[in-house]
Amino acid sequence: MTTGRVMAAACTATMITAVAALTLAGCTSGDRPAAARPGKDLAVQSAGGRERDLTDAEDVRVERAEAVLVKACMEGKGFRYWTVPVASVAERQGQGFVLDDVGWARTYGYGGELEQQAERARLADPNAAYANALPQADRIRYTQALNGDMGRGRLSVDLPAGGTVSTSSTGCLADAKARLYGDAATWFRASKVATSLTPLYVPELIKDQRLVTAVKAWSQCMRQAGHRYAWPDEIREDLDSLTQGMSAGRAHATEVELAMAEATCSKETSLGTTARALEREYRATKLQDYSDQLATYQRMKLAALARAQSITAPRTGP
Repeated sequence: MTTGRVMAAACTATMITAVAALTLAGCTSGDRPAAARPGKDLAVQSAGGRERDLTDAEDVRVERAEAVLVKACMEGKGFRYWTVPVASVAERQGQGFVLDDVGWARTYGYGGELEQQAERARLADPNAAYANALPQADRIRYTQALNGDMGRGRLSVDLPAGGTVSTSSTGCLADAKARLYGDAATWFRASKVATSLTPLYVPELIKDQRLVTAVKAWSQCMRQAGHRYAWPDEIREDLDSLTQGMSAGRAHATEVELAMAEATCSKETSLGTTARALEREYRATKLQDYSDQLATYQRMKLAALARAQSITAPRTGP
């Protein structure tokens, strides 16, 4: 199974895994959500006001700006650095569990061709080739210049569901985040908390009869369309075996056929709509203790967007 098709759900029962993944991710059409992603497009009410998350297109701009800042930092330390393409809006739209965007499915299927393009770009990354060609001592300096040195500065945060994550507070990646978000330490803590909250509400959400009913209706719709699947994740699990040995064109056509069937049934049974509504409901009731952290996360992203617009704006004049 390709990496892009591995869904993030930490449940043991297959049905629970599938439905949990539904609540964790989704697809969008343009800048509109088409299935639930963790906190995506969900406004947060906090003591400081009402915040929103960035659209996919806005996320792209912020990530491009970060790459520009990293490049400038690395060149300032005497190294060459290339700003490679970030994930496109189309790629981000295909990172979900349930499709209910028929247009996206008609064009991209499940994003298999997009995944292959991204993998080719990763393998052709000039930064990796450049670093690997450096003498060992310079390669070590390059790595520390980029990623920092944990011995000289460490940022850590305890995650709500358990565990601790850490990163270096030094290096060009940290420097770029500080310039873009205003405070690298605050951003690191807010972003790690905000993006790790699903375990706090998914276990209850997946048992909600409204979601179970919607999944069953979707499965019945798929059977009527000639595809016997109990839940969407089964399709992704079958894709590699179904397309094995096919030409690239035929594999894509098979992928598109299944994706369009899934999206059509998701629309007809309101599976995506149900998942979005339930996630909003459960996040509102289960994550009240984290409203300030979520608001900080979204507020810092909006501030980063404003800075990114000036960083990536075309230069005019001499």
